Amino acid sequence: MHIAPEIAELAESAERLTEERRKEVDRLIDRNQWKVIEAFQNHKVSDYHFAASTGYGYNDRGREVLDLVYADVFGAEAALVRPHFVSGTHTISTALFGLLRPGDKLLYITGKPYDTLHNVIGKPGDGTGSLADWGIGYDEAELMPDGNPNWDEIRTKLTSDVKIVGVQRSRGYAWRPSFTVQQIGEMVAFVKSIKPDVLVFVDNCYGEFTEELEPTQVGADLIAGSLIKNPGGGLAASGGYIAGKAELVEQAAFRLTAPGIGGEVGAMLGTTRSLYQGLFLAPHLVGQAIKGSIFAAGVFELLGFESHPRWQDPRSDLIQAIRFTEADHLVAFVQGIQKASAVDAHVVPEPWDMPGYDSPVIMAAGTFIQGGSLELSADAPIREPYIAYMQGGLTYSHAKLGVLAALNNMKTRGLL
Repeated sequence: MHIAPEIAELAESAERLTEERRKEVDRLIDRNQWKVIEAFQNHKVSDYHFAASTGYGYNDRGREVLDLVYADVFGAEAALVRPHFVSGTHTISTALFGLLRPGDKLLYITGKPYDTLHNVIGKPGDGTGSLADWGIGYDEAELMPDGNPNWDEIRTKLTSDVKIVGVQRSRGYAWRPSFTVQQIGEMVAFVKSIKPDVLVFVDNCYGEFTEELEPTQVGADLIAGSLIKNPGGGLAASGGYIAGKAELVEQAAFRLTAPGIGGEVGAMLGTTRSLYQGLFLAPHLVGQAIKGSIFAAGVFELLGFESHPRWQDPRSDLIQAIRFTEADHLVAFVQGIQKASAVDAHVVPEPWDMPGYDSPVIMAAGTFIQGGSLELSADAPIREPYIAYMQGGLTYSHAKLGVLAALNNMKTRGLL
């Protein structure tokens, strides 16, 4: 791929600018890698744990130990790790339906959740089997203009019927900071000081291994995430995880399978090795993606664009948001990311009405795993403000190439 000389020069400037910040990420990788290895060692993981199971999957020791390893890594009492979860949305939905009952209320305190959860929340009588259709209430507390929680509104909305407080760690399609684990701990302490019996659920998607601690280590009762994002390490072909208090994980397991069955069965069908190995690789690969995002922020800030987070800011998820002034910039950026892919680089993404989203969405996803957003990808709703969301990169080199290809594409179209 030919990169214009002035863009290559800009990349060198961005690398010099961000060098120390990227070295900090290397130190984070070490700490998280050692934590994962220790969990493997604690549970004496051996090659026989990678054996496939079929049918009911009775006595699948590999599956059982994988749950224990995940629980250790996340500082939780228990975990449920399965390839049977089809997406992060399915995993989150399973957790919420497992815990909520008719008459209960779910309160999100981090503003409107990610677009694909809107249909899970639903509307009364919608006939879809949504939370609302089952008589489960919903409310949300908007964030302050600076992206911080609105403590006064949360206090007002934390009514007696609220059973679960929801927290979305990642920014989603919003121009706000992702929440750090420390901030999540402050949210947990605040809501439990008002309503001690409330359960705090954290959508942990895109956040795993971006910090040393996870939300379950600062008081969150339950977390959930997708294996084709961070913890699958680029190898998990499908799946999700739920971790937290043992009784809550069990209730979610009853929802995934059936009451009385829970997590006791479920053939892994040859996926176990990739789930273990993906978790082993995850700290390193997440670090590579973070370094790619830092580089992207540095490049676009040098060009005068707004980025969120800025290159020097703390990070608690993989997502790098870049604000453009018009839709053409947005489309050219995403299409440029696709051009740098090893898979489907010849495909030109276009905006389309994607299921679960409120606006047309354009997605660059030249990935080995369909939808695998630990791999380099980018997406954006075509609506104002025109913000592109880049995430992933199994190697820093690939993330860097993606940024350069995006800039090249914008320059070719006269947009730089």
